[in-house]
Amino acid sequence: MSLTREKTYTADAVALLKQLIATPSVSRDEKAAADILENAMREWELYPQRSGNNLWAVAGDIDTQRPTLLLNAHIDTVRPVASWTRDPFSPVVEGDRLYGLGSNDCGGGLMALLQVFRLLKDTRQAYNLIYLASAEEEVSGANGISSVIPQLPAIHLAIVGEPTGMQPAVAEKGLMVVDMKAHGRSGHAARGEGVNAIYAMLDDLTWLRDYRFERVSDLLGPTLMNVTVIHAGTQHNVIPDTCEAIIDIRTNEYYTNEEVFDIIRSNVRSEVSARSFRLRSSGIALDHPVVARCIALGMKPFGSPTLSDQALMPFPSLKLGPGDSARSHSADEFIGISEIDDAIDRYMAILDGLEW
Repeated sequence: MSLTREKTYTADAVALLKQLIATPSVSRDEKAAADILENAMREWELYPQRSGNNLWAVAGDIDTQRPTLLLNAHIDTVRPVASWTRDPFSPVVEGDRLYGLGSNDCGGGLMALLQVFRLLKDTRQAYNLIYLASAEEEVSGANGISSVIPQLPAIHLAIVGEPTGMQPAVAEKGLMVVDMKAHGRSGHAARGEGVNAIYAMLDDLTWLRDYRFERVSDLLGPTLMNVTVIHAGTQHNVIPDTCEAIIDIRTNEYYTNEEVFDIIRSNVRSEVSARSFRLRSSGIALDHPVVARCIALGMKPFGSPTLSDQALMPFPSLKLGPGDSARSHSADEFIGISEIDDAIDRYMAILDGLEW
C-alpha cells in the first residue's frame, strides 16, 4: 500500500472515530452511533445491512466453496466513570493520542477493521469476507452479535478487534455469574433469637475462597471464582433471615460453565443459580494458519482474561486489535493514532493472501 493511500485510510478512520466518540453509544442505546456508521459505510459504497443496531457488509458474492472470514468489533461503550478529567464525549487529539469514551474499547479496532475491509473487498482472496459492527457487546446482550450470527453465511474464522496491543489473543476466559442464597430465621438480636443467615453461609464462603480447580491452562491459567457482592440484614438489632451473594467465575478452556456450576452446587449448602451458561471460554488452535502468520510477523500469542463477543461465537476466533486492554473502562481513555495506522498495516499483512 502506498504511503499516501495508507494515510488516507488512517485519516478516514480517525475522522469517523471522532464522530462516534461525540455520539453517546452506551450498550442498548447505540442507534445514533449506528446511524453515523451506516451513513459512512454507504458513502464508501460498502452496502451495509442492518439488524437493530448491528451493521454488516459482505465483500461481493459468497462462494460456498471458500471459507468465510468475519471481521468484528463493537459499537457500544460502557458508561463513563466519574473520574474522567475531560469530557468523555468530546474527541480531542493531543499529540498522537485521540481521547474519548470508546476510543480504545474498541473504536480503534472498529475503525481499523473497517478500513481493512475497504482495502480487501475488491481483491480476490481465498476466502469470503464480512465486516460486522455489533451492538450490546459490553453487556453480552441478546440484541447484539448472537442475534446477527444466524443471519450471516456460515463463518469459519473471526478476528475480533478488541485492544490487545496487536498481539494475538488465541484464548479467552469464559464468564459465569452465580447467585447464592442462604436462609435463616429472623429474631431479636438482644435475645439471640432466630438463625443467622450470614453464619449459615460462612462455610460456603470459606469453601469458595479456598477451592482450587485442578486443570490449569498454559494460556489462561486457572479457573477463578470470586465472591464480589454480599447482601444481608435490614438493621442492627434484627437477626438476618436471608443472605445473598454473587460469585464471578472465569473459566479456562478445560472447564465448561455447566461443569463448574455442578462442582459448586455439590459443595455448598446454600441455594445456587447460574444467570447464564452461554459465555464460554473460546479460542483458536495454535497451528491455525492465521496464528502461524501472526507468529511469522513477530507477534506473540497469549491468553486473555477479559471477555468479548468471542464467547458467543460458535467458530474459531482470534482477538487482535490496536490499543491496550488496561485503558478500557477507565478514565481519560485514549487510542494512539499511530496504533490505528499500525493496525491497518498489520491486518493487511496477515489477511492479504491468507489461506486456510
